[in-house]
Amino acid sequence: MAKLEGKIALVTGASKGIGAGIAKHLGAAGAEVIVNYATSKSGADAVVDHIISHGGKAIAVQADISKPDEISRLFADIKERYGKLNILVNNAGVYNFGPLESVTPEEFHRMFNLNVLGLMLATQAAVNLIGSEGGSIINIGSVVGSMPPAYTSIYAATKGAVDNITISLSKELGARNIRVNGLNPGLTDTEGAKSMGMPQEAMDEFVTQAIKDTPLGRIGLPEDMGPVAVFLASDDARWITGQRIHVSGGVTI
Repeated sequence: MAKLEGKIALVTGASKGIGAGIAKHLGAAGAEVIVNYATSKSGADAVVDHIISHGGKAIAVQADISKPDEISRLFADIKERYGKLNILVNNAGVYNFGPLESVTPEEFHRMFNLNVLGLMLATQAAVNLIGSEGGSIINIGSVVGSMPPAYTSIYAATKGAVDNITISLSKELGARNIRVNGLNPGLTDTEGAKSMGMPQEAMDEFVTQAIKDTPLGRIGLPEDMGPVAVFLASDDARWITGQRIHVSGGVTI
């Protein structure tokens, strides 16, 4: 039997990048995957097609996780379709780098509304669908949550918050047999990483330095994250909760 056979998994922000990589691996491990997307239906459909073509089950469901009413609609749909949820991967997020003078209330709230509040409200809704057998919640953080570089003040603050939410909720939800862990990537080759607000020359320098600072000598790929998510979602990790696993090629605090 596949490791996640019979499990229902929701991956938020799964139309591309890390979310897509995780969704594909969960599907390959036997989970029925709900591929959430905010705007890119074509991207989400491509992920669904990949999972199905490899023998898995998946559907795409639109919802903007920064909007509470759309979160409610998403989870009402999951309840109607499946009646339960076993795995939640809180991946949906936005980021942008810039100096202090570029900080605005609008940009602050844009990042916090999705990266922090949206994650919490999605978790709140998910817990109501996780039965007595328990489940797994995986929060996608970042190494910048504990070691922020310059120009990442807002984004790093959101990921530091995610780290603390992970620890706190692991203690709160443990009695319900719900495990909560963090998967914290380093710099990863995604669509978003190619357009995070830096001039191209500065971005090239940033990537070059990141590779130099990484013991394994490269930046991450979305497919590097999937096997770790499968492990955390499975019974192999049944005695693991409240942990933040750096999937970063050796970059540490």
